[in-house]
Amino acid sequence: MFDLKAWADYDVEWDAKDPCGFLIIVILALTPLFLASAVMSWKLAKMIEAGEKEQKKKQKHQENIAKAKRLKKRLKG
Repeated sequence: MFDLKAWADYDVEWDAKDPCGFLIIVILALTPLFLASAVMSWKLAKMIEAGEKEQKKKQKHQENIAKAKRLKKRLKG
């Protein structure tokens, strides 16, 4: 069976003997996660911008409709 305590002792000993190697391994392991996070953040920002742009477009459309109705009402009355 896998002995977790023995593995942890070995890992801590290796980390103490070769801290540069340990840091390189950690950085290499985390880099793909950082890249994925950056890509997802960029996509989310683009989605939010698109949603805000669409919302502004709809608001402008509603304002134009209201403006046209007011003008039509003035011309009738």
